[in-house]
Amino acid sequence: MSADPTTDAEGRDAEESAAARGDPGSLPETSRSFGDAPLLSAADVAVSFGDLDVVSGVDLRVEPGSLVGLVGPNGAGKTTLLRAVTGAVEPDAGTVRIGGDPAASLSAREVGRRVASVPQATNLAFDFRVRHVVEMGRTPHLGRFDAHGVEDDAAVDAAMAAADVERFADRSITEVSGGERQRVLLARALAQAAPLLLLDEPTASLDVNHAVETLELVREFVDGGDRGAIAAIHDLDAAARYCDEVVVIADGGVRAAGPPASVLSGAAVGAAFDAEAFVGRNPATGTPAVTAFPQSDVDPRRVHVIGTGRPTARVIARLAAAGHEPSVGVVPEGDAAAGAAADAGGTAVAAPPFEDPSAETVRAARDLAAAADATLAVATGGDGAPTANSPNAEVAAAADRVVPVPADVDDEALLDAVAAATDASE
Repeated sequence: MSADPTTDAEGRDAEESAAARGDPGSLPETSRSFGDAPLLSAADVAVSFGDLDVVSGVDLRVEPGSLVGLVGPNGAGKTTLLRAVTGAVEPDAGTVRIGGDPAASLSAREVGRRVASVPQATNLAFDFRVRHVVEMGRTPHLGRFDAHGVEDDAAVDAAMAAADVERFADRSITEVSGGERQRVLLARALAQAAPLLLLDEPTASLDVNHAVETLELVREFVDGGDRGAIAAIHDLDAAARYCDEVVVIADGGVRAAGPPASVLSGAAVGAAFDAEAFVGRNPATGTPAVTAFPQSDVDPRRVHVIGTGRPTARVIARLAAAGHEPSVGVVPEGDAAAGAAADAGGTAVAAPPFEDPSAETVRAARDLAAAADATLAVATGGDGAPTANSPNAEVAAAADRVVPVPADVDDEALLDAVAAATDASE
C-alpha cells in the first residue's frame, strides 16, 4: 500500500517542528544505558582544599528520569561537589559511582561518554566558531585521528537546534553574549549524548525567557529516556518547579533531601541561608514559592490580621517568616490572605464572597482577635480601620488594641507594629 503524500508531508512538518522546539525526540540518542543501576551515586563523599573542609559526608543519587537540584548559599560546596563527580576534583573520602561503576576506575573518555557538564564559567580562551565549540562535545566518541561522521554531524545539529544557537553557528564564541555562550555550552553537552547531565547554575546569565527554556529543555532531557540530570540552582522557585528532588547543602554537608514540597520549608530554607523564609504555593504551578526576608530578632507572638487581598497576604507572609503565629479574618473564601494563612500553618476565618458571614463565623474571628497578643488592621483602602457596622468592626472590637498598618508597610515597620501592639496589651 502506497503512503499518503499528505500524511508524509504532515509527518515531516511535525518532525521539523519538534526539532525547532527542542523536543526530546530531536535530542541525540544517549550513548550508554545502565539498566537498573543509578546514573550517579555518591556515598559519604568529602572534599577539602588543604586545611579547608568544603563538604563531607555527602550522599547523592540520580536515577534515570530524574532531575536533582542542589541548592544552598554561595560557598556551600555545590560546584565542588559537581566537580568531584566528574573527576575534576578527587574526593578525600567516600565513593562516586557512575552507572554503577566506580568513577575512579573509568578513563576520561569513558567518563565523557557517561557524563556531560555545563560549567558556570563561560570563559573560553580561543577564538573558535560556535559550531566548532558544540562539535567538541563529540570528542569522547572519536578516536585520536577520527573525523566527524554523519552521526556526529546529526548530533551536533540536533543539539544546536534544541539549545537555540543555530543562528550564530558561524560566529566566534568571543563575539556572543554571556547568555548566548551559556546556551552554546549547553548545546555542547547535549551533543555529547551522555545519559547524565551536570549543570552548574545553568540559568545564572540568562534572561527570563531563555532561563525558562533552558530548564524546560533539561526537563525534557530527563523525561526522554534513560537519562537524568543534577543541577546546582540558585533560584529556589525554579528548583521547586522543575526538580524531582532537592538537596540542600549548607555548612559543609547535606542538610535536607527529598521532594521539593517536603524539603523547601520555611525552617529548612531559613537555616540553610541564614534568613527568614515564607514558603507559599505558586498559583500557576502549585509548586512551592519561597520568599526570603532578612533575619529579625523578635519574640514569637500570636497576631490576628484584619484585611484582605495581596497586601494582607504579604503582611501574613512576613509575620510567619519572623516566627509569629498569624491568623486572619473575616475574609472571603479564596482570598489571597486566606491562602497565605493556610501556607503559614495559621487559621483563616472565611465566608462565602458577596455574602454576610454567619454569626458563628464572626464569633470565630472575634475569638482569635481576643486571644491574640496583637491585632493589626491592614489598610487596603482608607486608613485601615474596619468599616463601621462591618463584621470586621466586631472583630476589631474584641481585641485589646488594634494597630493600623498601611498596605505598603515595610518589614521593619510591620514588626515594630507587632511589638507596639504587644507592649500596649501587657
